Amino acid sequence: MASTSSKAQQRTLSTSEGFVCGGIAASIAVTVSNPAEVAKTRMQLQGELAKGGGVRVYNNSLDVFKKTFRNEGIRGLQRGLPPAYAYQILLNGSRLEGARGLVRGVDAAILRTSMGSSVQLPSYNFTKRTLVSNGILPEDSTWTFLASSSVSGACVLVCMQPADTALTRVYNQPTVVGPDGRSRGALYKNPIDCLWKTFKAEGVRGWYKGSTAHFMRIAPHTIITLTANDIIINFYKKAKYGPVDDDS
Repeated sequence: MASTSSKAQQRTLSTSEGFVCGGIAASIAVTVSNPAEVAKTRMQLQGELAKGGGVRVYNNSLDVFKKTFRNEGIRGLQRGLPPAYAYQILLNGSRLEGARGLVRGVDAAILRTSMGSSVQLPSYNFTKRTLVSNGILPEDSTWTFLASSSVSGACVLVCMQPADTALTRVYNQPTVVGPDGRSRGALYKNPIDCLWKTFKAEGVRGWYKGSTAHFMRIAPHTIITLTANDIIINFYKKAKYGPVDDDS
């Protein structure tokens, strides 16, 4: 009779198989969440522009959706989708195999990604383990995946939002040429400097500009990514190895 650990080892996936499954799950999620990403980014940049006397175009996140769809259509709401696919496949395809996706990118991207990654999988696994160990939900239930990923999405939002605001503003700031002939940011030296200046000018609320749109993006994105990843992996294992035989 094969032991439980032996069965688990026999049904494991290779790194490439896990990468593909994670990439597919992330691509499904980003297709759904990208319009909210567009709204979040525009709200974050509007907050910065308003400091300098710029005109406010949007009243709130829902107003962004309405005006973007009216003026730009579906293409406007899905702006930036191709690079988003590439990013999600590389990041989540790797991260749903281990911690290698934790430090992808540089500077502001490192801060944002590390803060999000530091809580996403631990909060998901903790919630899932708690639900299963207390007999609330079965391990392979879709409801277990949904509940665990919902908690994970909320945790990611709280931790990632300030860094996400810094990322957007650092990436979109104008540049100037310094005395050494090198191009540098005109407003912020680095993401920490951005967070500090944003705090001084706008308070803590400035860090959470666009948080409603971010939640509308990160919640379904996290839920779909983690839930789809588990479902896809389980489906692939059943297709590859056949159904689990509890009597063997």
